[in-house]
Amino acid sequence: MFKLEQRPQPSRYWTFLSPVLALAITVLIGVCLFAILGKDPVRGLQAFFWEPIKSGYALAELTMKATPLLLIALGLAVCFRSNVWNIGAEGQFVIGAVAAGGMALLADKTTGPWIVPAILIAGMLGGMFWSGIVALLRDRFNANEILVSLMLVYVGTLVLGYLVYGPWKDPMGYNFPQTKTFERVTQIPKLVQGLRMNIGVIIALVGAAVLWVFLFRTRAGFALQVGGVAPAAARYAGFSSRRALWTALLISGAAAGLAGALEVAGPLGQLTPYVPAGYGFAAIIVAFVGRLHPVGMVFSAILMSMFYIGGELAQSRLGLPKALTGVFQGLLLFTLLACDTLVAYRVRWKSGARPAAVAVKGGQ
Repeated sequence: MFKLEQRPQPSRYWTFLSPVLALAITVLIGVCLFAILGKDPVRGLQAFFWEPIKSGYALAELTMKATPLLLIALGLAVCFRSNVWNIGAEGQFVIGAVAAGGMALLADKTTGPWIVPAILIAGMLGGMFWSGIVALLRDRFNANEILVSLMLVYVGTLVLGYLVYGPWKDPMGYNFPQTKTFERVTQIPKLVQGLRMNIGVIIALVGAAVLWVFLFRTRAGFALQVGGVAPAAARYAGFSSRRALWTALLISGAAAGLAGALEVAGPLGQLTPYVPAGYGFAAIIVAFVGRLHPVGMVFSAILMSMFYIGGELAQSRLGLPKALTGVFQGLLLFTLLACDTLVAYRVRWKSGARPAAVAVKGGQ
């Protein structure tokens, strides 16, 4: 029989191999799902893992999906490393988009290029404001940040709905719940003409590099992690756990708000009720698959964006339900949690104990 035996120390080998094994198991289960649904598994896998990378246009679309996922995951990694469980990045993403959209609506034909940095800053401030509510309630009233941040997602979505159905609704929009299309000057500059890929890709990659330096090469990053994980030890060392809480949530909110600003001033070009795309929740998976490390999260963001694009292609070309994207995302997370058992435990084969033979002799 198989038995789990605790390792003397966590395995570095399985720390990096576990996500790979989880992806392999996810793909295997996906093949079974395609077969059960009566679809060709090869075509299904092509939709998820080949179509998103087969051309320059496909790669550009892949980066457009990966950019908000990476930005939000970078902010969440700061929170999770500080033992602050911010589950409401989706709400911070939405409010960041609302703030950025409000700034974009101020532009007119005479507005200069300065509006683009202003839109990005407005998005960051909007996300910070929304995460700051979580920090305030946790700091002053010891409210659970998981529940508060999650409930604020719904509040943020209602705020967006109120604006696009009410005061910000385009009067020339044939009664559709949307703002007017933003002026051309507000668009995020593109990297390649003819493709939607914009400077958000560079911002996200620079953000990953900055986060690596901050977490692993600065005293402030070390203090933040210690302040969240071991408040008593942090106080002894002169670090503030309260400062760690506020810093982590504000950084996370700023990253999510920046992602929202890049989304509405980039591919969307206006505010609609469909701004919430689930990026804030998918970024949680991105953060953990990437091991809360900036480099790992770059690759996991690309993988997750392949799931998004693959799900859309599977829906349009194979007639599969759109929910398949969420199925793959959930499978990846659950298989990762299962495979992470191998980090702390090793699998051993233990043979069953044989019953002792008793010799019976006559007269004894």
